[in-house]
Amino acid sequence: MKGYVVCVYKNITNEEKLKEYAVKARVAVESFNGKFLIRGGRTAPKEGEKSPRTVVIEFPSYDEANAFYQSKEYQDAHSILKDHAERQFQIVEGT
Repeated sequence: MKGYVVCVYKNITNEEKLKEYAVKARVAVESFNGKFLIRGGRTAPKEGEKSPRTVVIEFPSYDEANAFYQSKEYQDAHSILKDHAERQFQIVEGT
């Protein structure tokens, strides 16, 4: 089964750091055969609070999605966001 990263941002306090993170994170995503399905864009919240950004990435498997998250490449990118964004990040198994 495929693996999906679902990342819903609660707030972003530094757009420049987010851009820096995105460049490095993309390299890590691609090295684990990930494919961006959603990366920002228009939203129409129907329940709950509006999010400033939502990202969904598809990986060939749940294990590859977990390996991506744990990789040095991604963790180096992730460290850029410290104190600059708050989000919910989940890895979900799906079809």
